[in-house]
Amino acid sequence: MKERPKTIGEVSRASGVSPRTLRYYEERGLLRPARTEAGYRLYAAADERRLAHIMAMRSCGLPLTAIEHIMGDDEPNIHGALLKHLRTLRAQEKSLDAALHRTQAALHAIEGITNMSTEDAFEKLKQQGLESFEETYGREARERYGSAVIDATNERMMALTRDEWDAKELLEESIKVQLRLALAGNDPASKEAAELARMHERWIAIHWGPGYGKDEYLGLVRGYLADPRFIDYYDDAAGPGATAFLVKAVEAYQGNAEG
Repeated sequence: MKERPKTIGEVSRASGVSPRTLRYYEERGLLRPARTEAGYRLYAAADERRLAHIMAMRSCGLPLTAIEHIMGDDEPNIHGALLKHLRTLRAQEKSLDAALHRTQAALHAIEGITNMSTEDAFEKLKQQGLESFEETYGREARERYGSAVIDATNERMMALTRDEWDAKELLEESIKVQLRLALAGNDPASKEAAELARMHERWIAIHWGPGYGKDEYLGLVRGYLADPRFIDYYDDAAGPGATAFLVKAVEAYQGNAEG
């Protein structure tokens, strides 16, 4: 037996969605109930299923604009959309966990240096910074470059004076600014991109010291694209696609330097 259409009040009571919200969904094009000659809304079983899908997507935090895009297709792939949303949430969870860890480390650092002299506090912060890097990237870095290279880099960092350390930190932040500027032009061979590549090479030289080869440097930079942590770092700083642009800028600059 065919189910009879329901009024807006009946659908509201059955779903827990207010009539006002149902009308708003209709204004947004998410629901399309039929109308009687008198103008009353009638919701068929298909409309109720559509509402259930909307409610499911809303319950997990999808914005209406995203739901409109999904439901606007002739055959909405709701399952695929929710899987994609789940992957996004998991990525955000990892980023949040990393941010929580960094904040806890910062609190620990502040507590640890409260009664230290300025120089002792500086040395302690340097040591904690290197320990944080080791915890986040150490295993991969040692597998790729060898423990001797990483140990030498750590020693080089610990030997930096306060002015040298501050200059290194300032250069790192300046690279992010230059990356945003160069990315806006969308030309990896531009003057802005070339300056970005020069700045980045100087920054790497501070860590690696003299004597590394061009192929090693290019391998390092290209490796950014294989590591979500580096992609997040540069893309968060300068916008989507920033990491890929940085790699292209370095490749273009190294190619020009060769010529």
